[in-house]
Amino acid sequence: MANILVVEDEKAMQDIIAEYMRRGGHACLTADDGIDALLLLKNNPVDLMILDVRMPHLDGFAVCKAARGMSDMPIVLLTAKSGEDDKLTGYDCGADDYMTKPFSPKVLLAKVNALLRRSGTPAPETVCIGRIALQPSARKVCLDGQAVALTHKEYELLAFLMANPGQVFSREQLLNRIWGYDFEGTTRTVDTHIKTLRRKLGDEGRRIVTLIRSGYKFEAAL
Repeated sequence: MANILVVEDEKAMQDIIAEYMRRGGHACLTADDGIDALLLLKNNPVDLMILDVRMPHLDGFAVCKAARGMSDMPIVLLTAKSGEDDKLTGYDCGADDYMTKPFSPKVLLAKVNALLRRSGTPAPETVCIGRIALQPSARKVCLDGQAVALTHKEYELLAFLMANPGQVFSREQLLNRIWGYDFEGTTRTVDTHIKTLRRKLGDEGRRIVTLIRSGYKFEAAL
């Protein structure tokens, strides 16, 4: 699993890209503009960045150039333009690959995985936060070395929150990501699963923090 930073000002596109990366077993950070992207890059470990060119405040070329002074991670540029000059500019700024919109998220994921393999990014078998150990390949969760019996949705919810520590997700976002956009239930479904997860995780359940009128987040540092 790699830590991927998705920088895209179009929220719908950002969600689609992040969702495909997570389905591919990666953790994601997201940023809406270039300034936020550089702040996240400065304060978080990032193995690869997916970067839109056209953004407010600071465009992708400027972000790419600045990021190259901070990290040698692979960078994939996204743009609505297909001109040769833009591609050359991107490569001159330090980009490793380039995709022109519209594109296939599956192809993007394949490019990401290929770049990660070339960069030698490790893919850990277990994600550990506190006393919780999550094994994606086995879809298994342990607490202090003892297996925790979770339902399919409980596992998906915990895995998603652990893959995005510190990020706040509304009940609607969690419902859409875990249950799907066509789910006909209510946001109370999320509350019920969070309550059960906390109970099953014991003291470590306090890592799942409720933010009034905002939603939930997973706290890596207590």
